[in-house]
Amino acid sequence: MQDDDVSLFHSEMRGVKRIQVEARADTGKRRADRQSLTQRQQNALLTTQTTTVDGLSDLFVIDVGAEDELYWARDGVQDSQMRKLKAGQIAFEGSLDLHGMSVEKARETLWAFLAEAIPLEVRCVRVTHGKAARLDGRRPLIKSHVNTWLRQHPQVLGFCSCLPRHGGTGSLYVLLKRTMLEGRDE
Repeated sequence: MQDDDVSLFHSEMRGVKRIQVEARADTGKRRADRQSLTQRQQNALLTTQTTTVDGLSDLFVIDVGAEDELYWARDGVQDSQMRKLKAGQIAFEGSLDLHGMSVEKARETLWAFLAEAIPLEVRCVRVTHGKAARLDGRRPLIKSHVNTWLRQHPQVLGFCSCLPRHGGTGSLYVLLKRTMLEGRDE
């Protein structure tokens, strides 16, 4: 039986020619261009090296209105502390004005300001972002970004809009985490 199968196979294959290796099927897939691939890899490395990673993302910016009151507290922050903050009963020890800055400049300035305040054990700061009534009718840019950034900063415990005498809805009281230096009795 096996001889019959082999002879049948050979008789069916009579006249068939082997396909040469050079003749390959066109799959429609472009061959990798090594030069452009190398160039894209180098460009990606350059972009990474010039970007400052500060932990403040703009991936999801929370849009807020010019007159919206802002309020946010990290989990575990006492309500009594946030009530005092909102009432202006926690004195701010530093102030930052972001008026007229680009979004990127405001981010850098805010990050540097907080980085300077935290080692000094500052409890509360005021950040003035403005309301930016825009001619195109869109929401205030810096206010929306600051609202988003402060929620991401690990040393920010909470924030709320200021009293009218300190800037109202154009400014924020920001409550910062402290490590409590030795010998300090609070």
